[in-house]
Amino acid sequence: MRSSRCFVALAVLAAAFSATAAAQQFGLPAMVKGVGIDQNLNAQLPLELTFQDETGQTVRLGQYFRQKPVVLALVYYECPMLCDMVLNGLTHSMEQVTLNLGSDFEVVTVSFNPHETWQLAAAKKNNYVEKYQRKGAVEGWHFLTGQEDHIKTLADTAGFHYKWDPVTKQYAHASGIMVITPDGKLSKYFYGIEYKPRDLRLGLVEASQNKIGTLADQVLLFCFHYDPMTGKYGPVIANVTRVLGSATVLALGGLVFILLRRERQSGRSV
Repeated sequence: MRSSRCFVALAVLAAAFSATAAAQQFGLPAMVKGVGIDQNLNAQLPLELTFQDETGQTVRLGQYFRQKPVVLALVYYECPMLCDMVLNGLTHSMEQVTLNLGSDFEVVTVSFNPHETWQLAAAKKNNYVEKYQRKGAVEGWHFLTGQEDHIKTLADTAGFHYKWDPVTKQYAHASGIMVITPDGKLSKYFYGIEYKPRDLRLGLVEASQNKIGTLADQVLLFCFHYDPMTGKYGPVIANVTRVLGSATVLALGGLVFILLRRERQSGRSV
C-alpha cells in the first residue's frame, strides 16, 4: 500500500514537472497568446468613433463624454460566462456606492464582436437595468455594437487585447473595467470580475477631477493611492500618519479646551 502511494505521488510530481517544462519550452497556448490588458493610462480615447446604441441609432462615442466620468466595459453579449461575470461584478459594485449612475457618472458597454446586433444590446441592457434596480440606469448605462475597425481602434487604444478561437467559436479575452475622465482619457483599470466599491468610488471621484464626491472622499484620496500594478487603491502610510497625527492633535486640543472650561466654571461657582 505504501509503495503504491509513493508511486502515485512520484507520478503526480513527474507530471507536474513535465507540465512546467512544457510550459517553459512552448510558452502559452496559441489561443491566449497576445490576450490581455495593457494599461494605457492617460491615453485619449478616439471619441470620433461611431457605434450603434441599443435602439439601433448611430451614435458618436464622444457624446457620452461630457462633464462626468465614464466606466468602460469591453465585453460581448453572447459570451457564455466571463462577460456576464464582469457586468455582474460591476452592477454589484455600483449598488454599493452612493454615487448615482446617470447623474454622477455613466457606463458605456461595447461589444467587441462585430457580428452582434443592436437587438442583442437592447436585450442585455434590459437585463441589467432590471438587475440594477436603481434610478438612472436607463439614461446612464449604454450598450453599443459596432463595425470591426471601430471596435478594434477603441480596444487597441484602451489596451484591451482579445482573440477569436475558431475551435471553440468563442473569444479569448481578459476581464476588467476602465474608468475614463470626462474628456475621454484613460484614468484607472480594475481587473477581474469583482470590483471593490471603495476602489470604484475613489476611481470615479478622482477621474471626475474632484467634481463629484464628498470631503470624506478627498481625505481617502489623500490617504489611499492607486497602484497600477494591482489595479487597486492602497494606503499611503505617510499620509495616513499625517491624518492620524492631525486628528490626535485636534482631539487633545479639544480635550484640553473642555477641561480648562470646566475648571473656570467650577472656579466661578466657588
